[in-house]
Amino acid sequence: MPETIKHKYIEAVGRRKTSIARVRATEAAKNSFSINDGKSIDDYFKTEAQRIIVGESLATAKLPGHLAITVIVSGGGVNSQAEAIRHGIARILIEMNPELRKDLKKEGFLKRDPRAKERRKFGLKKARKAPQWSKR
Repeated sequence: MPETIKHKYIEAVGRRKTSIARVRATEAAKNSFSINDGKSIDDYFKTEAQRIIVGESLATAKLPGHLAITVIVSGGGVNSQAEAIRHGIARILIEMNPELRKDLKKEGFLKRDPRAKERRKFGLKKARKAPQWSKR
């Protein structure tokens, strides 16, 4: 691990749509994940694709040391929660080693991705879908 870590842990917030992930990382003997009070990454994320999304920023960084990552995530769907966790981990990695910023930014892991569902307007069926128009 680089000698830049002076605290017991580093904390960051990752967001995507309406999901918010509070991510906390500490040095450890091996990489480990704990999501929402002790659930493992395999228990919380059922599909392999979601597990890959969570670990992408760590894979891009190729750190020499290991981290124990604790996450509290809420809101949104499971997929957007995975992307929020990825965002939070990327922010932690930059705090640990600012030189990783270039690689993580190139992959798009530092972008908040604010896209969310548009609100429904009155007089319409959905955000933009109008009732069928009839001349008579």
